[in-house]
Amino acid sequence: MTGRRRGARAAGSTNGPAMRRRLFLRRVTVVRITLLLFFLGIVVRLVQVQVIDASKYQELARRQHEARVVLPAARGKIYDRNMKLLVSNTLFLSYGADPVDVGPAAEEIARRFAFVFNKSSSWYMSRLTDTDRRFVWLERRVPPALSRRIKASTFDGIIEMTEPRRLYHYGRLGGQVIGFTDVDHSGLDGIELQLNDRLKGTDGHVIMQRDAHGQRRPSMDYPQAEPINGADVVLTIDIGYQSIVEEELQRGVEHAQAESGLAVIVDPASGEVLAMANYPPLDPATVSKSGREPAKNRVITDMFEPGSVFKVVTAAAALEYDLVRPEHTFDAEEGKYVIRLPREKPRTISDTHPHGILSFREAMEQSSNIVMAKVSDRVGAERLYTMARNFGFGTETGIELPGEVGGKLKKPTDWSGTTLNSMAYGYEVGVTPLQIVTAYATVANGGVLMKPYIVRQIIDETGEIILKSRPQAVRRVMSPETAEVLSGFFEGVVERGTGSSAQIQELRVAGKTGTARKFVSGRYERGSYTASFVGFFPAEDPKVVCLVMLDRPRAGAFTGGVASAPIFKRIARKVYSISQRFARYLPSEIAEGNGRAVPDVVALRTDIADELLRSQGFDVDVQGDGPMVWSQDPESGAVLNDGAEVVLHTREEASRSRPGYTTVPDLRGLPMRRAINSLAARELVAGVKGSGVVVSQSPAPGREVKTGSRVAIRCEPKNLSLAHL
Repeated sequence: MTGRRRGARAAGSTNGPAMRRRLFLRRVTVVRITLLLFFLGIVVRLVQVQVIDASKYQELARRQHEARVVLPAARGKIYDRNMKLLVSNTLFLSYGADPVDVGPAAEEIARRFAFVFNKSSSWYMSRLTDTDRRFVWLERRVPPALSRRIKASTFDGIIEMTEPRRLYHYGRLGGQVIGFTDVDHSGLDGIELQLNDRLKGTDGHVIMQRDAHGQRRPSMDYPQAEPINGADVVLTIDIGYQSIVEEELQRGVEHAQAESGLAVIVDPASGEVLAMANYPPLDPATVSKSGREPAKNRVITDMFEPGSVFKVVTAAAALEYDLVRPEHTFDAEEGKYVIRLPREKPRTISDTHPHGILSFREAMEQSSNIVMAKVSDRVGAERLYTMARNFGFGTETGIELPGEVGGKLKKPTDWSGTTLNSMAYGYEVGVTPLQIVTAYATVANGGVLMKPYIVRQIIDETGEIILKSRPQAVRRVMSPETAEVLSGFFEGVVERGTGSSAQIQELRVAGKTGTARKFVSGRYERGSYTASFVGFFPAEDPKVVCLVMLDRPRAGAFTGGVASAPIFKRIARKVYSISQRFARYLPSEIAEGNGRAVPDVVALRTDIADELLRSQGFDVDVQGDGPMVWSQDPESGAVLNDGAEVVLHTREEASRSRPGYTTVPDLRGLPMRRAINSLAARELVAGVKGSGVVVSQSPAPGREVKTGSRVAIRCEPKNLSLAHL
């Protein structure tokens, strides 16, 4: 036993070193294999980085030293029909930052911005320390007066850029039509939205590269894409008529204590919209403060039961199909007419004023619902429906504005036993105000339905006309003879009937009143009405069709003849007094592409005026060191060739104002638009009432006020005595 153990111990002692050697060699082999695999992994990774994904990492490396800076395109301008500038751009400054480049200066930058803009420094610090981003906005659309207090060039990592801001030269005039833009200069409503793709242009860009000191400079290794400025839009709106309409509409709404009102003027021969107004109005420059509801253009977005203004359809059908003649007589039932239908309750049709026997002409003049119901029985459902469709009811007009609705016109198969008679005097049908005024324009022009439009031209930045609207006839609705008889009916409405409040001694007016009870929560609400008057003048050769509509007038009478016709009268007298015929075309030199009208830059800041003129292709000679343009040569409206020189005379004005304040200028005697420009140049907001030249203002000239304050100005026409209106 002892011998075997010794033998085993001897064998173990012999094999021990060999076993340890084998274990060592295994470990060495494992280490070698591990190192080999690690080396192969590095090789594979290098191949991936330097060969397979080389372009990816080259791009990442490039981005650490380069930045793409957008060069914003100038948004197109908007003009009225006579090339008066309605909307343009002014240059403000915007500030961004690269948090990585800002570094330890973040606290000082935050304190500087917080002091200038009256914000918390912690708000700026949260952005300046966000090193996961290479660009953050600090402030947008900063007036140049404030930018001088920032001194951005003293800080690394702060990026100062010029950005355009919309300048609405006439304040709230035409606000719902023009619309407004957001902070990024994209249209949100009105023409600004409808033609946004045309107006916005195409942004350019430049590649900025950091040098050894961390400063940015343009990179010459990359091409710079120049911005393509947006196209300019010329509207059919006449800002003079627009001003008159808005002033008188506001006056009428306030007098009638109505909830709201609207008015629209159309040229019956062409379909051009010359004015379109809503009250309450909209100021595009302050829309974020006033909310979105005033932005609603109810002329096209809302439908109403029209009441008696819809009688034009019944009368046209009766005359056109030779079913009734003007001298035919009907019994108006002394104001109460009971209709009994099988399996239905008796229904009573009422007139505001009782009448006995009336001719068809007299029934239109006195707006008899009863006679119109009896006439509709002769016309029948199919003819009445066809005539309504021919007038354009129940379908959109196609005007170049967003949000238009087509109204509601039921097919005869969907009519109840009362629909025929009800529709005859404007119930059980939904229409838009634009459809109503277009229907009466059809009568005024001899029976042809014209497509209404509000965009006259679109002009690109080179001055080339890329779109030119032309009058478009949709269809002939009635014969010229029928239109002439209807015109006589409507002239009688004003001379002897319900529209006598629209009479103008020196002007022949034709028109029709309308009063419709409002349908609310499934029933017609007592004491709640829509009051309308639509008319055209001169009746013998119509140049203007105008609709005035008030929603829920409360003071005094609620009818269209009493509440709306007087507003129409005041609008008509003023419009007629300033222009007997409308300027239908641009100056021939411009229309033929041989020149360009010089814009009015008086009372604009010198730098803005200079840029505006140069963008239009003119050379500019600025004489004087003043901050504002005092006069220009030639004056606005002159037609010059590209490259012609415009001389700007400036005037130095003493400024004692504190930072953030400005002095109210003396505006008395200035034309309205020039006064608005003067206020805008001082960063003040104009509150305009009336049109023409400024006769009074508040606050008084010379008063120091905060920038952004509102200055109320009252204007009156130079060549119109208001005493007899």
